Amino acid sequence: MKSQRFAWFVSLMAAFGLLACGTSKDPIDPGTDLRSEKQRIVAPDTSPENLETLVDGNSRFALDMYALLAEGDENVFFSPYSISVALAMTWGGARNDTEAEIAGALHFNLPQADLHPALNYVDLELSSRGEGAEGADEEPFRLNVVNSIWGQVGHPFLDDFLDVLAVNYGAGLRLMDFTYDPDACGEVINDWVEEKTEDRIQDLIPPGTLSDMTRLVLVNAIYFNAAWNTPFEEEYTLDAAFTTLAGAEVQVPTMHQDSDFPYTTDEEVQVVELPYDGEELSMVIMLPAQGQFSAFESSMSLERINGLLDDLQPALVNLSLPRWTFTTPSMKLAQILSDLGMPGAFAGDADFSGMDGQIFLYIGEVIHKAFIAVNEAGTEAAAATAVVMCGNAAPPEPVTFTADRPFIYMIRDIPTGSILFMGRVTDPS
Repeated sequence: MKSQRFAWFVSLMAAFGLLACGTSKDPIDPGTDLRSEKQRIVAPDTSPENLETLVDGNSRFALDMYALLAEGDENVFFSPYSISVALAMTWGGARNDTEAEIAGALHFNLPQADLHPALNYVDLELSSRGEGAEGADEEPFRLNVVNSIWGQVGHPFLDDFLDVLAVNYGAGLRLMDFTYDPDACGEVINDWVEEKTEDRIQDLIPPGTLSDMTRLVLVNAIYFNAAWNTPFEEEYTLDAAFTTLAGAEVQVPTMHQDSDFPYTTDEEVQVVELPYDGEELSMVIMLPAQGQFSAFESSMSLERINGLLDDLQPALVNLSLPRWTFTTPSMKLAQILSDLGMPGAFAGDADFSGMDGQIFLYIGEVIHKAFIAVNEAGTEAAAATAVVMCGNAAPPEPVTFTADRPFIYMIRDIPTGSILFMGRVTDPS
């Protein structure tokens, strides 16, 4: 009943133009944040076994995504964690076959009651990283993971669904009117993402992505900025040859240092781990043997990677590493996720009834964008994911009520039905 009463209230506000994104020239920040009455749990109850299962599944999903994104010769960069979190929030409203499909594709190998708290635990752990450490820009270390949901004003989202997102993801529902100006609503969401990623992820949602059938957009944004534990000296950075996957040779600025790093090697690959300041996070670089890149990449598995990580030992490493900066375009992941086993989530008969109690919503698109810059000082990286939920039926046309002639009215008490005032207007002048 609370959701129905709220839906009636916001529908009335929308009718009077009090809630809208505005026009594309003058978008109005929605400014209305409907939060669950429940607060985020900051000490979630989860077991070590559940955490291990969660991380194992997320890692397997990361490798599945990598394999499909890396089918060409181009650079690849993405945040599997961002995608997993955005789709976990979406999964909170999935039911029946749709719930099972998403779980299979994302390797969500825990029931919902266990997976959401486990993700909340990881998220809160990440937010505690880097205390006292430095960033790559001489500012403090940053690792920020934030979530938001943007819902159609008047749509009856269920309290239980909003509670799951509030308790486990710290996300409140921000009201928007996608039917009024969907591109302006997209600009508001893009501005939020830009702010949360320190301007590194811009225009996540391209114009034309949202429509008057959009009912909900679930967004995750992640920003990382950390200094190396052992920085490179800029004076030792020199142009050096780099042979591309296509076999061309290019000259690129290449950093150099001799330092102790965790390291291992076998006949197929060399692996070095570069810790960041504080030694709570690191970059692991896997360099396949000459001519073995494709063979190693195609055989890469979580078991293989875990074995290499277990074999890391301190060693004096003469390290040469190119500087690089890379920004992906906004990647549409619907087809890739369908190929991974969840095509039903994108179909008109998807079951996301856990969101609104209806067989009405489906995923229209999943959009992802990422940025990374690696230099002598450290690493800056950012990513964002948006899951766009659409309705599978056109919104009802409004009826017209124009009081331009005499009318009768009354003021009544709804619970008792008592008529407190009654009258008519025959001449309002």
